[in-house]
Amino acid sequence: MVSSPESLVALALLTPFVGALAIPLFGNAPNIREGVTLVSAIVLCGTVLALLGPVMNGARPGLHAIDVAPGLALAFRVEPLGMLFALVAACLWIVNSIYSIGYMRANKEPHQTRFYVCFAVALGSTIGIAFAQNLFTLFLFYEMLTLSTYPLVAHKGGGDAIRAGRIYLLMLLGTSLFLFLPAIIATWLIADTLDFAPGGILANKVDAPLAGALLALYVFGVGKAAVMPLHFWLPAAMVAPTPVSALLHAVAVVKAGVFTILKVGIGIFGVDTMSTLGQSTWLTVVAGATIIAASIAALRQDNLKRRLAYSTVSQLSYVILGLAVLAPISVIGAAMHLAAHAVGKITLFFAAGSIYTVSHLTEISQLDGIGRRMPWTMGAFAIGALAMIGLPPTAGFIGKWLMLSGAMQSGNWLALLVMIVSTILNAAYFLPIVFRAFFAEPVGDGHEHSIGEAPWPILFAIAITATATVILFFMPNVPYALATRMIER
Repeated sequence: MVSSPESLVALALLTPFVGALAIPLFGNAPNIREGVTLVSAIVLCGTVLALLGPVMNGARPGLHAIDVAPGLALAFRVEPLGMLFALVAACLWIVNSIYSIGYMRANKEPHQTRFYVCFAVALGSTIGIAFAQNLFTLFLFYEMLTLSTYPLVAHKGGGDAIRAGRIYLLMLLGTSLFLFLPAIIATWLIADTLDFAPGGILANKVDAPLAGALLALYVFGVGKAAVMPLHFWLPAAMVAPTPVSALLHAVAVVKAGVFTILKVGIGIFGVDTMSTLGQSTWLTVVAGATIIAASIAALRQDNLKRRLAYSTVSQLSYVILGLAVLAPISVIGAAMHLAAHAVGKITLFFAAGSIYTVSHLTEISQLDGIGRRMPWTMGAFAIGALAMIGLPPTAGFIGKWLMLSGAMQSGNWLALLVMIVSTILNAAYFLPIVFRAFFAEPVGDGHEHSIGEAPWPILFAIAITATATVILFFMPNVPYALATRMIER
């Protein structure tokens, strides 16, 4: 019986990969295959939840796998920020698996066994990133996540899917090999270690110009964070099936990017060091420009998934903006926003997939009156939209409020202005969708085919994530406690 925290770390890391090995054995028995997927997801979630208590009580369980070179090891250590990310990914894997069963079957998607295998490997890679003790370990699992999600992006196999997959692979591998990896090597040479540490490992070892150059390599080298102008792989990847879009945006890929930047800011540079060396202004400008530009781009999209994609580019740069403010409360808000965005954005993508499954409608201009035919789907969409805008009673309000408070406390008026303007833009590109769905009259161009809701696994998954989006507003204790412990010395 697994009991020690260290054993739980090993089980959490191994479970998705064991599931990935078992799934192909039942490729000709879909019910068993998908049962294996669900069991793997449930075991992972239970294991991560079992680690929550020890981490909250101050334990930092770890696992030293292998020494690659003197002072360089494949090693894992569970700290509060990684715990928060792992909780988000593990819990949402269960919901996404339920959704995928309904979606993949209803749309008769090909290569379903490969889909579930790659999904499991992607989740295993995500847990490896979350629990990485050092940059070397994080980089290995970061690359594994890229490679395992490429077949998912190119899943449909047509010209658009192959093109999107090529952009995805080249963009993410290119940024990591030519920017992220050199930043890691430079950090190793300067600090003589790659281990994450409270307060950072570069304190008193770099001057302002070197710190700025190194931080820029990380910010732009972590291509999964989709910071402009290195964001275009994400809208292109929307040709993938909706469960893959949910994985990219809410569960693993872009979350892994902003998590990595937040982790580097806290555990490699240190918030105090970044503040002392004056890294706030340029980082605020980069994050703020991405937030505003992506919001404006979202306004121009008629395709629903592309609008959601640009929304993600904007929304997750809030995490970088919260770091750039360099106030403890804003960094806590950034971590809270990571969790809030996950449940809110996955709800929106689930709703988009529900609409497509029932009616094959993809454009916002086609959604007039659809809320009266699909009230559960569009009601959930409305909740997700409120979360992205940052309005109560949804989880999106808390993180934004904390980041706004941090900006005011630190006198970062640019960050404050960005958050106010972007909130208005968020409302401008989300609320018209909700209005059209519930209050506009159908124009009779095929809407009659959208009568009724999607299959029950899809609706069940949407209901769970929409409910979680509201519950996290009223019960934010766990993510807030983890986020607070994240910046403790």
